[in-house]
Amino acid sequence: MDLLERIRGLWSSGGLALAEILLLSVVLYVFFRFLRGTRGAPVLRGVLILIGISIGIVFLTASLLQLEHITWIFEKLAALFFLAFLILFQPELRRGLLRLGLNPFYSRIVRASSPTLEEIVEAVTIMSQRKTGALLAIERQVPLTPYIEGGTQLSSEISSELLQTIFYVGSPLHDGAVIVQGDRIAAAGCMLPLSENPELSKSLGTRHRAGLGLTEENDAVTIVVSEETGRISLGVDGELHQNITPKDLLKKVTELCIESVEGG
Repeated sequence: MDLLERIRGLWSSGGLALAEILLLSVVLYVFFRFLRGTRGAPVLRGVLILIGISIGIVFLTASLLQLEHITWIFEKLAALFFLAFLILFQPELRRGLLRLGLNPFYSRIVRASSPTLEEIVEAVTIMSQRKTGALLAIERQVPLTPYIEGGTQLSSEISSELLQTIFYVGSPLHDGAVIVQGDRIAAAGCMLPLSENPELSKSLGTRHRAGLGLTEENDAVTIVVSEETGRISLGVDGELHQNITPKDLLKKVTELCIESVEGG
């Protein structure tokens, strides 16, 4: 009986240990996948190397030699690590909390055709054919008010002609971004945050980095037209989908933000 109880105890403790390892592995995998391609990824690698060296050499040596003062210092520093973690990864944590706070079901409920989207895609198509550089940001559930206030506020009805005029090379607003809010052009000439994703191609210019950078911080949808190639790119959820056809663009943007362009 004693032997059976010992075997059961070992199996129970082993099962718990395995469950803990699996749970920790899942958490680390999700965290690393979330940070992949962000500014926090290289920092995290450096932190892990630093911790590995500290624990593997200094802390273990101090523990074996019973160097109480060094051990005490490491135990206190461990409490400060959490605070340092929040500071270092503040942009990534903010982005993750923002996504958790958004309702993933609402955007899938509202579906309709929109003349506003058709005007946008028509303008983008013409500018693509003429190789006119353009950058548009469409607001969804997260307000783009700070970027709107930094540009030239218009509050104009959306039309293909107006968008083409704004991005015409001679226009003073053509270098910035147009922000679409509901069924109106809220502002033009807006400055958007640039992406610092180290995995981005070096061939991508400021316009593409701005189009991607905004989607890394909130749920906006961006459309970029390259002035070098005329290719159309779509930015959403921190990813840039390049060389999209006008037909696919209309379909994808409609699926993503029809509730926003209708002011819902």
